[in-house]
Amino acid sequence: VQLQASGGGLVQAGGSLRLSCAASGRIFSINDMGWYRQAPGKQRDLVGTITSGGSTNYADSVKGRFTISRDNVKNTVYLQMNSLKPEDTAVYYCTADIIRSISRLRRDYWGQGTQVTVSS
Repeated sequence: VQLQASGGGLVQAGGSLRLSCAASGRIFSINDMGWYRQAPGKQRDLVGTITSGGSTNYADSVKGRFTISRDNVKNTVYLQMNSLKPEDTAVYYCTADIIRSISRLRRDYWGQGTQVTVSS
């Protein structure tokens, strides 16, 4: 099982970006999916999560600006980021709580990270 994130880049303050993260491999089911971010010299912080039923939870710093969604058929989670600020600059990581097929082992998986840079 692996997660592949994409969509990062350089954007001016006030702009928008959309990140995607697709899970692939021997997957039986996916529970919560989410996004974290890590700025240089700082710890990795939660951005938000989404349940398999579509319920979302966001960090206060991104509420009203970021939206998490998912496509359960494509095993993909999205992060729509609007009204971006320079302080949103970070490496963004996706994560998913996955139950593997056959073995039914359950664990958290992480994507490789994608850089988002917001210029002022």
